Amino acid sequence: MKIVLISDTHTNHNFRIPEGDILIHAGDVSSRGTKAEIDVFIKWFQSHPHKHKIFIAGNHDFYFEDAAKNKEKPEFENLIYLNDSGCEINGLKFWGSPIQPTFFDWAFNRERGAEIKKHWDLIPTDTDILITHGPPYKILDLTTKGTYSGCKELKKKVFAIQPKLHVFGHIHEGYGTTTINKTLFINASLLNEKYQSAHIPIVIDL
Repeated sequence: MKIVLISDTHTNHNFRIPEGDILIHAGDVSSRGTKAEIDVFIKWFQSHPHKHKIFIAGNHDFYFEDAAKNKEKPEFENLIYLNDSGCEINGLKFWGSPIQPTFFDWAFNRERGAEIKKHWDLIPTDTDILITHGPPYKILDLTTKGTYSGCKELKKKVFAIQPKLHVFGHIHEGYGTTTINKTLFINASLLNEKYQSAHIPIVIDL
């Protein structure tokens, strides 16, 4: 299957999205997380011809955090929204989570250590494709300030279960791919650290 990977579009919908079987967005679909921004994103995301379209929220997407706090489960026609939850497509098992280590006063923040580990403990050990908004520690997470902002607990979990693919975003300047052990790691951020269009969607065959 051909899988198209994007992340961190932040209301910018001027990208050419390649054809494929599955389109995945790894969060930060909006800038301020308002319902109006989310509505525009949903319409844009639904417009693509990919048979399966999966997305998670990111730290800018307050609309989805508010829904989770109110124990609401957003559903959209022809889309799969994951929030510490999974799905299965053609025998491949997906899991998605918007959680990341506390990052200023944004959405889906969790303290490093035991608090955030609770979310990673939910990831099934047989996950094939893991979608998180934030990266694991020291994997495509280096900021322009020279600091690694990824999550150590997430890294431990990913190394333990070794999914085929782990896609994320959040750290725009970390865009790219790397393979460690049996896992292909992809930071699919489409904007750079100045929130300018700078990168292209990444396509893989799995």
